[in-house]
Amino acid sequence: MPRIDLSVATPGRGAPANRTPTRFNLKTREEDGQWLDERNDIDGLAPPPKTSVTIEKPRSIISTNASPDIPFEHSINPYRGCEHGCIYCYARPTHAFHDLSPGLDFETKLFAKPDAPALLRNELARKGYRASAIALGTNTDPYQPVEARLEITRGILEVLAETGHACTITTKSDRITRDIDILAPMAARRLVAVALSVTSLNPRIHRTLEPRAPHPEKRLKAIRALIDAGIPTHINVAPLIPGITDHEIEAILERGAAAGARTASFIPVRLPHEVAPLFRDWLDTHYPERAGKVMSLIRSIRQERDNDPDFFSRMRGSGPWADMIRARFRIACKRLGLNQERIELNESLFCPPEGAQLRLF
Repeated sequence: MPRIDLSVATPGRGAPANRTPTRFNLKTREEDGQWLDERNDIDGLAPPPKTSVTIEKPRSIISTNASPDIPFEHSINPYRGCEHGCIYCYARPTHAFHDLSPGLDFETKLFAKPDAPALLRNELARKGYRASAIALGTNTDPYQPVEARLEITRGILEVLAETGHACTITTKSDRITRDIDILAPMAARRLVAVALSVTSLNPRIHRTLEPRAPHPEKRLKAIRALIDAGIPTHINVAPLIPGITDHEIEAILERGAAAGARTASFIPVRLPHEVAPLFRDWLDTHYPERAGKVMSLIRSIRQERDNDPDFFSRMRGSGPWADMIRARFRIACKRLGLNQERIELNESLFCPPEGAQLRLF
């Protein structure tokens, strides 16, 4: 695949530009001329790409997971694409299925599912439905900026709270604190647990690595707010990027523990499919002096590949460098008193919704 022109990064976005998906034999496409061709008359720069939201009408909303190294069976994703723009996001390749680029398209051309709460209610009411904790935020962030306006995630939580259905939430946004009024009563019944991801405490790294995600200090404050409300909240040092963020492991864990988190985890960066060349472009743009070293370290924990797709090892990494990181993480957690307990949810309280017509029996 030819390299793209990296002379100018796209302000406020993670991917330097678009890359045309090739895995599905899709036609070659040019970048969106609406923003690329129009130039600012004053300074000669193209205006930044605007975010668009397309309404999606799926027939179902609960996805089933069969991967043996992922600890949940069911998940819900209210959105496709994510405006946070994290360059490392393993969900970027999903946009290729829509004939869209995993690059800037993933960050700017979003899909929303406003019918998700109604679909969820219908699926929970089906005869024979077996309740197990539903995971939110497994693909794209359920609290990305568009959630402030659409409130789809909040609608889903309202249905889960009403039916006594357990759930987990993974996010990197302090916007989750908006829903404490729903989450706190759920937590009192052991129906919810939250994982907040903190990738770096360094503002410069954060600004380019995940440009539209909330500042890490806001995430740490969110952990404290959730803990104070009685909501079990886990700190996730993810993804861990060798040569970029690995030196911050202990500092992030210390801040998370100080905010009240009692459990923690980490995941080494994953670069599946189109994410690898996008990440290389990002390195060449922002860290050209260490791009080769970073990719060499990543390959050293991924069996000399850009990405290791194998179950279990993909989440842990392998080799001496990965072993060293695990040892550092374990020692830091022991020193800080983290992971001395487990967050256990109650999956026995589920009561199916009544639906439009009240049940007779």
